Amino acid sequence: MAVQIRNDINELLLEEEIGDDLQEKLVSTQLVEEQQEIKYHFGEAVLRETFFDGYHIFTGDASVYENLHVNATEAIPAVSLLFMVRGHFNTNVGHERQRLFGSLEHNLYYNPGGVENAHILKQENLAAVGMNFSKERFLQLAENNGRILDMLGNNVAGNRPIILNKKSNHPITARMLMILDEIRNCQFLGGHKKLYLQSKVIELLALQCEQQEQAESLQKERFALSASDKEKIFFARDYLLNQMQSPPSLTELSRAAGLNEFKLKNGFKQVFDNTVFGYLNDHKMEYARQLLQSAVQSVTQIAEQLGFSSVQHFSTAFRKKFGVSPVKLRNA
Repeated sequence: MAVQIRNDINELLLEEEIGDDLQEKLVSTQLVEEQQEIKYHFGEAVLRETFFDGYHIFTGDASVYENLHVNATEAIPAVSLLFMVRGHFNTNVGHERQRLFGSLEHNLYYNPGGVENAHILKQENLAAVGMNFSKERFLQLAENNGRILDMLGNNVAGNRPIILNKKSNHPITARMLMILDEIRNCQFLGGHKKLYLQSKVIELLALQCEQQEQAESLQKERFALSASDKEKIFFARDYLLNQMQSPPSLTELSRAAGLNEFKLKNGFKQVFDNTVFGYLNDHKMEYARQLLQSAVQSVTQIAEQLGFSSVQHFSTAFRKKFGVSPVKLRNA
């Protein structure tokens, strides 16, 4: 697999061929375990990998010192489960649009094209856990094991790109976090470790499929929005963001949009997959991140611009969203 890493000004930071024996390790009947400690001027990481019987499990912890653009080609086609435990990055898989993985989010995807791109913003303490299935192993697991896996299996068998939840990533549940921790801290050895890790990976796959089925069921129960209602929902979104420094109440917003509060709340959730003020907070935090990285305004000025009553309230909200304080992000 060929990997290139560039910075924001397209300067080539790293170019190398890695993992010539990935396919061999992936299908090994013996447990193959590796650990790498990587240090460059643009970042450092610790990567732990385990291979056996068509399974590839990896855990990674990293700190990134500048914005990075990663391009990987000739990757082995695999079905991937990605759990972003801490931190965030953008990626596109196959023909998918850019997708943001934030803290405590997960998804499943299949990329038959062998090309993947990622944009990783500078940040500290990024942590992720992932699992790759060989195509053959995934098809064995998918056969006759429910509607979601049937759908995924049909796409994988047809060599078509697929992502479990196209609209947005799912949140990592408490049970998923527990399993991820059990994987990271597995004490078994040899064949017993293979059995243990296999059971945990399959459980995560089952939980992902169950979560997707529940989300689809909930979507069907939602009421239908007319074209006029959708226009009003988008108007409400724009009105809300234009009043970001001093946002309207829900009553004021519903009056401005010409919708009752029930339809505004439920319609907003249906269109944007977020609550009204959850959407506003996400927008404010992302805007704050951009302002901090531009290094033009002080943290105090940014907090005031976004309508926070104090720098402390702003810092708390920012840390909750990104896992790092505004000052640390500014100084990174």
